[in-house]
Amino acid sequence: MAAGLSGLLVRHEIFSPSPLVVAIQSFGAGLAIWSRVVLGRRSFTLSAEPTSGRLVTAGPYRIIRHPVYTAACIILFAGIAYHRSLFSIGCGVLILAGALLRIREEEKRLAAAYPEFRDYALRTWRMIPFVY
Repeated sequence: MAAGLSGLLVRHEIFSPSPLVVAIQSFGAGLAIWSRVVLGRRSFTLSAEPTSGRLVTAGPYRIIRHPVYTAACIILFAGIAYHRSLFSIGCGVLILAGALLRIREEEKRLAAAYPEFRDYALRTWRMIPFVY
């Protein structure tokens, strides 16, 4: 994910002057902020290890299990769709592959740390309601 994001930053292919892209990215930023507020101090770790405390199932986590990754993808893919270069699409593939790998690893660890995670996973979506 970091490599894809770095590539987009270097080429200035994240943001655009398009009001539609700005609106979509603003929605993504709002989702990211909401998710981080709900997580509180547990909001970021470099490893995929679950942090201490209870399983978070409030706020956006009631519907999707990984709203921070969803928010990042919304923000970045809006910019990629606007710029539509082979380079930005390649960066998008790296970002999505990184997010999916991280989600898979995190879910394994969450299931091991929280017995209630399996039931939670059955009633929520990973990133996109009704899709994935």
